[in-house]
Formats: sequence, structure tokens, C-alpha cells
Amino acid sequence: MSAVNQSSEAAPTRRDWMALAVLSIGLGLIVLDGTIVGVALPLIIGDLQLNITDAQWVNSLYAVLLAALLLSTGNLADRWGRKKVFLIGIVVFVAGSLLAAQSETAGVLISSRAVQALGAAFITPSTLSTVNAVFRGRYRAAAFGVWGAVISGAAAVGPLAGGALSQWASWPWIFLVNLPIGALIFVAALFTVPNTRGKNGRPGIDVDGAMLSAIGFGALVFAIIEGPDLGWWTPKGEFSIFGWNWPTSAALSPVPVAMGIAVIALALFVMWERHREKVQRTALLRLDLFLLLTFTWGNVTAGMVAVGEFAIILVLPLYLINALGLDVMGAGLVLAAMAVGAFLSGASARHLAARFGAPTTVLIGLALEVVGILVLALLVGPTTPGWEIGLPLTVYGLGLGLASAQLTGTVLRDIPVQFSGQGSATQSTVRQIGSALGTAVAGAILSLSLSMTLPQALEDAGLTGEAFDSIAEATRSSAGVMIVQLRAQGDHSVLGDQTALTVEALTRGFSDATSWALLAASLFLVFGFVGALRLRHASMISSGDEAG
Repeated sequence: MSAVNQSSEAAPTRRDWMALAVLSIGLGLIVLDGTIVGVALPLIIGDLQLNITDAQWVNSLYAVLLAALLLSTGNLADRWGRKKVFLIGIVVFVAGSLLAAQSETAGVLISSRAVQALGAAFITPSTLSTVNAVFRGRYRAAAFGVWGAVISGAAAVGPLAGGALSQWASWPWIFLVNLPIGALIFVAALFTVPNTRGKNGRPGIDVDGAMLSAIGFGALVFAIIEGPDLGWWTPKGEFSIFGWNWPTSAALSPVPVAMGIAVIALALFVMWERHREKVQRTALLRLDLFLLLTFTWGNVTAGMVAVGEFAIILVLPLYLINALGLDVMGAGLVLAAMAVGAFLSGASARHLAARFGAPTTVLIGLALEVVGILVLALLVGPTTPGWEIGLPLTVYGLGLGLASAQLTGTVLRDIPVQFSGQGSATQSTVRQIGSALGTAVAGAILSLSLSMTLPQALEDAGLTGEAFDSIAEATRSSAGVMIVQLRAQGDHSVLGDQTALTVEALTRGFSDATSWALLAASLFLVFGFVGALRLRHASMISSGDEAG
């Protein structure tokens, strides 16, 4: 008999633990695919001729679609059965991976990432809600610890896996590797994962809520990503969609319009969800869950952690490969320091939580993350050795492992079992929103910074004129790939004997821009630290109420 049918303190069966392993590997595959692309991105940019905006969309679209769909798929999982939805997700995700591996243009790759996101949206809420339903009592904390450790560990190991596969095979293999793993997970899930369901018997399907949330999140990320190229207020470049053009002569750029649409759509979403609750119809987002302060502040903290993590994963590979001249495997090894830290702390987080409590462990983790990223921002330079980058990354990884491993259980500790699907989906949605915003914000700040630091670095080196202005813009637009090309051409480039000096200046400018992007990410982690303080306070209040 599964533990879901036993008393809350009964020990899980061997099958329950095997189910946890299968679900964790499935979740790990999804998280891994969110980060594995990062280190291979410079190669993909060069191969498919992507610009910096395309590159951001390759990462961000996956996260933003996942965020937009999770609330809907979490509800479906509660209705249809979480095992069924999990299996459907595996099939769709593998299909998207196959399409991505065969991509020959930016449009096809970005569309394939959208298919992957759809599959991931079915998988993610099914894993956590199943764990929440099956494991009870003291075993629940251990299961959540495993779940959280998988999130941080898989995200951190993604760059290393991407570097290894890209260098020893080719970049399509970062997607092809999902096929055999997905097949094994599918078969294992058939025999181990119980088909739990939610108990919310309210009628209806919240289609309007799903559309409003998708429009709101999508418009927000669009505005952040496209702002540097299209203009934050007045048009800088032409925007085309479905054959319709937004001219540069327009009074407004499409960016503030998209931002306005995001605000309106998300406000309407909240109002609509409140209405659905009032009339006792199925709602994607149970707003009353946010009356639980542990749930509210835990989600704020989780979102900020995701912003910082995915900012690093976007920016650092571009810096390591394009500016420092490392190969993809070398960049992957540097970024592996984050994985080492995450695995070490993730494994010990449970013992630390047993002594100090889960909320305090999260707080310690956030403090380490802030210190790690601030030191990293100060160390980044045109000649910084890779091992020096690895040291603060290890500290950051230690914090990431502590925070992620204990956040999950803390966020859901006060959520009733019958709402575990929606609670789990909400938490996963917040994480994905953070992931999308991390990529979008870091990419936007990197692009804006490059537009200032690159021309300044060239001017400081005495390299001025239209030719060098064009070089600076090409470097910004290509996210640094131009530096790699000039370095490879040497004196045979169009710049002749000025090539080496130009590369040196561009490297210095790219390093400065990377520092600014990392400092921006650190601000979000500071917000996360404040959220962790409030989370600890809320947890103490909740524990006091339970004791009373």
C-alpha cells in the first residue's frame, strides 16, 4: 500500500522511495535543460547566426512559457491524475528535444524550446504535488530536501554537461541526450509512480485565467528582452510580427506598450481569479493560499534565488568563452564549481536544518549567495584566471544548495494536502518567472552596458572612427562572438595590425559589462535575503500557533 493511503506518520514503502527517485530524475531533466543551453550558447550563436536578442529568447522562452503554463497544468494534474500528466509531459518534452536538435534557424530552435516548455509544464507540478501527497510526517521533510537538492544540483551541473556534450560531440547533443533519459524515465514511472489526484471538486476549467497569465508574463519578458534593441520609449529599430511592421517613425516603441499590456493582463488575472473563488469555480491561482505567510515569503525568496541563478548562467558563459577565450569545456569546468558547492551543501542541508531550522538554513544560503556573486562581480576582468572565477562560484553554489534544498518544504509546510497541486504549481511558477526574469534582466543589462563599455574601451585604446563603432555594435549584437572571430583571424582581419589591440579593448569592455550585469543580479539576491528574513519570522509565528 502506498504511503498516501496510510496514516500521516507511516513509513513510506520501497516503491514510494523509488517513485521519489524517478520523479526527481524527471524534474532534474527539466531543470537541467533550463541551464544546459547556457555554455553552448556562444556556439549556437555562431552556428545559427543568432543575435543577442535571439540568444535571450532561446533561454527565456523556455522559462516564460513554463511559468505561464504551470498553473494550468497543475490544475490538470489534480483533475486527471498526476502520473498520467507526468507521462504525457515526458513524451512532449522528448519530442521538443528532438526538434531542437535538428534546428537550422533561430526560429526553429526557439519554437522547439516552446515545445519543450509545454512538456516541462506537464512534468514539473506533477512531481512536487505527488511527493507532497505521498510523503507525510517527518518523511516529508526528507523527500522535500531531495527535491530541492535536485533543483539546485541539476541547474548547477547543466553548464558542465553542456560544455562536455558540445565539445566532445556537438551542440545538438545537449538536446539529443534527453531522448534515452526520457525513455528510461517513462518506463520507470509506469511501474513506480502512484497516480494521485487532488480533491478540489469545483466545476469548470479556468481558460480565461490561463490566457491572461500567459499574456501578462509573456508581454513582461518581451519588454525586458527587446527593450535594448527596440527602444525603451522611442523606437530604435523596426519590429515585425505576423507580417505587420511597427515603424521606427512611431511615437512609441512597442516596449512600453508591451509593459502596459503586461500590467493590465496581470491585474485582470488577479481580479478574475478572485472572482472565480467568489463564485466557487475552479481557479488557477488560489489567492487565499497567500494568506499563509510562509507560502508568501517563501515564494518571494524562491523567485529571487531563481533570478540570481539564471542571470549567472546566461552571462558567465558568454564572458568565459568570448572574453577570456576558454573553450566550452573549459567554461563548463569553471561553472562546475557552482555545481560542486550546490551538491555539497544540498547533501548537508538536512542536518543543518535539523539543528537550526529550515528557515534559518535558507537565510544562511541566501547570505552565501549574495557574498559569492558580489565577489564574483569584483573579480571579473579581461585577464582573470578561470580558477579565480571558480572560488566565488563555489561559495555561491554552497548557498544555492542550502536555500533550494530547504525552501520547498518551508513554502508548502502549511498547505493542505488537497491543495498540494495548486500550491506546488504556484511555487514552480514563481521559480520559472524568476528564471525568465533573471535571463531577461541580465541580458538587457548586459546589452545596455555593452553599448556604453565597448565604445569607451575602444576610445581609451585610441581606436575611433566608423569602423570601430561598427565593431562595437557587432560585438554587442553578437553577445561577444565578434571577439572570438577577431581573435581567430589575427592580423588577417580587416583591422590588420590593430586587431590585437582591438580584441584587448573589446575584452576589457565586455568584462566591465559582465560586472554590471552580475551586480544587478546581486540586488535581486539581496531582496531574496530580505524575503528569507520574513520567511523565518513567519515560520516562527506558524510554529507558535501550532504549539498553541
